[in-house]
Amino acid sequence: MPSRRFRWLAAKEFRELMASRAFWLLLLMIGPLVGHGFITAVDSYAEASGIAGGPAALAQGLSPLDGILVPTFGAYDLAVTLLFPFVAIRLVAAEKASGAWKLLLQSPASCGAMLLAKGLTLLTGWSIAWIPGLAALVLWKLYGGTLYAPEVLNLLLGHLLRVVLAAGIAVAAAAIANGAASAAIATLGFTVGTWALEFIAAGRGGALQKLASYTPTSALRVFEQGQLRLSTVLVTIAIGIAGFALAAVWLHQGRPVRARLAAGFATLLVFSLTVAAASRLRPAWDLSENRRNSFSAADESALARIRQPLRVTVFLSPEDPRLLDLDRNILAKLARILPEVEIVHAAHSRAGLFEAPGDHYGEVWYELAGRKSMTRSTTEQIVLDNLYQLAQVPPPVRNESEFPGHPLPATPRGAAWLYYAFFPLATGLAGWVHLRNWS
Repeated sequence: MPSRRFRWLAAKEFRELMASRAFWLLLLMIGPLVGHGFITAVDSYAEASGIAGGPAALAQGLSPLDGILVPTFGAYDLAVTLLFPFVAIRLVAAEKASGAWKLLLQSPASCGAMLLAKGLTLLTGWSIAWIPGLAALVLWKLYGGTLYAPEVLNLLLGHLLRVVLAAGIAVAAAAIANGAASAAIATLGFTVGTWALEFIAAGRGGALQKLASYTPTSALRVFEQGQLRLSTVLVTIAIGIAGFALAAVWLHQGRPVRARLAAGFATLLVFSLTVAAASRLRPAWDLSENRRNSFSAADESALARIRQPLRVTVFLSPEDPRLLDLDRNILAKLARILPEVEIVHAAHSRAGLFEAPGDHYGEVWYELAGRKSMTRSTTEQIVLDNLYQLAQVPPPVRNESEFPGHPLPATPRGAAWLYYAFFPLATGLAGWVHLRNWS
């Protein structure tokens, strides 16, 4: 039966994972990494909350998403970048090196089914690695902290997609490279290449900046800000699936190299078209408790009455910090509400240092329904009032921020023993017993 055959494949892959020293090393290191991030975050959060009688920060600025969740789960971003690829590479490279993969290709199971079993096994192993992170959420609640379910689940989704992407890249590298070492270098090269792309795009903008917004670090940053973008989700999934598809093509060793190259190029072509289509999708949702990615409810209600296309001409260079403020605080939010927003970057130089006086540098022009207006401000209220005047919509009555903040002068009691002693000892003992029995 196909289902029984797949269960056998999944069980085999899980046993291979449990026999991997790289996986046990990952589990051994993830506890202290998460613990350090969590303990440091709780100490900083408590200090900002006025522990021991010190001055407290504004309550509205104390959000568990920024103060606790992002720093705690930041350890998983480090682990999936530097440790997890070795676990994924081993599942493919070890079978290629031993010749077991050639024998598996002669079994009734398809190459795609075998790689699907490997992918599900890697996700299962990563869910085990999530135990320290989930324990941090429990500890935070025991300390009296609050958690907002939508932003917590959204952050976990972001880290899960990060793993899917990393697994696809690592498996593809292991399938194409001659050995595990070459695959590890290729995977690391891909990671360094995405970092370089982000660095270059920050100073150039345009299409390059759009492409850089889908690198692993930039994609995860969207979820860390409490935002769920359909385009980011689909592009990340597409990259992960494309990696497994490319691996399935190349691991079909019974085919000639020329046929595998042609199939690989076809896979990349389909992947490119899928990413191009997915990147154009605009649906996005703000799942943060403090609505950091949205205007006020009154402003959003007023903006919903504007149905004409908006054209924004920006005379700011990509390196100008005002452009970053404008994109993050205004343009990105407008794109989620208005039916059509066209943004034109009209600065002539990258740094804005050599703009002539007549080049309008620093100006931002808004065109709506044939009417134009200009402002140099990147302040939310000034820009919105300008848009209301253009659209001939009365400005709403704005209320104060409804987010109360969650100050909590707590200390991370028991966390050090849990993360620096219990998790490493329990993981080391379990790994030693399992590997001894396996050998």
